[in-house]
Amino acid sequence: MTTYMTSAEALIKCLEIEKINHVFCVPGESYLPVLDGLFEHPSIELISGRHEGGVSFMAEGYAKATGKPGIVFATRGVGAGNLSIGVHTAYQDSTPMVVFLGQVHSKFRGREGFQEVDLDQFFAPIAKWTVEIRDAERTPELVQRALRVAQSGRPGPVVVSLPEDVLKEKADMVFAKKFEKSRPLADPSLIENCLSLLEKAKKPVILAGGGIKSSGAEADLTAFAEKMDLPVLSAFRRHDVIANHNGHYAGHLGLGAFNCVLETVKQADVILAIGTRLSEVTTQDYSIISPHQKLIHIDISDQTVGRNFPAEIAVVADAKMALQQLLDSAHEKELSPEQTTWRKDRRNAYVLASSLSPVLEQDHENGCNLKNIFHIIQKLMPENTIITNDAGNFAGWLHSFYQFKEPKTYIGPTSGAMGYGMPAALGAKLADPERHVVSFSGDGGFMMTIQELETAARYNIPIIAIVFNNGMYGTIRMHQEKNYPHRVVGTSLGQVNFNKIAEAVNIESYHISNTIQFEDVLNQLLSGQIEQPVLIEVLMDPEQISVSATIDSIREKAQAKNQSAKI
Repeated sequence: MTTYMTSAEALIKCLEIEKINHVFCVPGESYLPVLDGLFEHPSIELISGRHEGGVSFMAEGYAKATGKPGIVFATRGVGAGNLSIGVHTAYQDSTPMVVFLGQVHSKFRGREGFQEVDLDQFFAPIAKWTVEIRDAERTPELVQRALRVAQSGRPGPVVVSLPEDVLKEKADMVFAKKFEKSRPLADPSLIENCLSLLEKAKKPVILAGGGIKSSGAEADLTAFAEKMDLPVLSAFRRHDVIANHNGHYAGHLGLGAFNCVLETVKQADVILAIGTRLSEVTTQDYSIISPHQKLIHIDISDQTVGRNFPAEIAVVADAKMALQQLLDSAHEKELSPEQTTWRKDRRNAYVLASSLSPVLEQDHENGCNLKNIFHIIQKLMPENTIITNDAGNFAGWLHSFYQFKEPKTYIGPTSGAMGYGMPAALGAKLADPERHVVSFSGDGGFMMTIQELETAARYNIPIIAIVFNNGMYGTIRMHQEKNYPHRVVGTSLGQVNFNKIAEAVNIESYHISNTIQFEDVLNQLLSGQIEQPVLIEVLMDPEQISVSATIDSIREKAQAKNQSAKI
């Protein structure tokens, strides 16, 4: 059956077939026919933001929270350039996203038309697929293919360029059904080989990544780890692959990972890496997996398995399917006392390193003690609260001390994008309005997308945005002091009155300078129904630059190292 309609109408029809409920944009004249078409389709809510980078993070956070592709619109080269940070984040984080970009009139292409950029070439290095729709009648084919590619295999972003004249053209349109994701099974013989290797191992470990989350395999991972009595490590910013209070969880591999967690990997004789690309951050600059260890690598992408480290066994399969096969084929046997001792030792080492004192510590001289802040958040927030975060040293306290106890509760950028936390929280809250959503940002990152506070207020998206303010680009300052102690250049920031900014866009806000204040405010907020966005500014002591170091201690260490090098 064919339907006669414009290309813009056909695009919207494709989104309806895919059951897309929210799309994000900064409006542009280059795709006005699509905006006008959305006026006739109230089942798709349009969220119009203040900056393309912000709305791209909203779409990416929405996609992580729903598993559906995040949909974002922007205009031509200038909007596309602003939006590219979200595309890069989706690419590195394996997040399904489809980006629709208005393009200049077809007759103006190649003449340096207004805001003209060759968009499909511009985005090719950071997208799974890029395409320009040049014929109106192909709109359903290409848009539905974009939605399929974004969700298939290793998920990722797809960019579709929309020449403004093509959007207005009418043609007979033919539509396919809603995309159904396939789940490839592993070769049974490889499953047997994996089990054989694990059963012979003395110190095996599972390293679990985002593929567990995207395939919904958290329960399968837990069941397999418990059946085989294996310790589980989470890849960078994938903490919620398994409940952190489970006796088989042995820690997080990422920035600021505990030494005991790194030791777990280094001591392992067999590593089962599943649903992870074994990134630079997870593997500590590609250093912690050595040739004498046997690596089993399971991933849905044949471009990922064995790419960064040679695999003893390489398996291309969906994480959930592979884990179910492993569970079904695992032989019933008495667990080895040595292996159980290994698992318990690694768990105990992690617990010892990550445990917070049951008694709150003193605040720092010039700001809050973040151990206390996360202790209170852990105590007061419901376990199904969704946490999002920006890049920044403040995240070290989150990574080290917060315990994720339920699946699908953590949304963080493995790309390390600043400005991500608060917009991603808006997307997550729209995706799951019944759950609390809390974003964490530093003052540097928060200012990069602070304008989306107005978006939160305009659409009344009730998140809690927590800003840790130490008046600097803290991560860069830390590295600066390590390499060039006392030579502070470019990393100091001016004072910002976040409360006045929040007040200006009609958002409730609080300025927190000590632990007691923070606990009182959070208790007050949670005692009722949070019905509007809230900003909480938490003052940090600039001297306490990271979980384990002060600026003075870093300087002393760097100077001692420099003096030693001179001798």
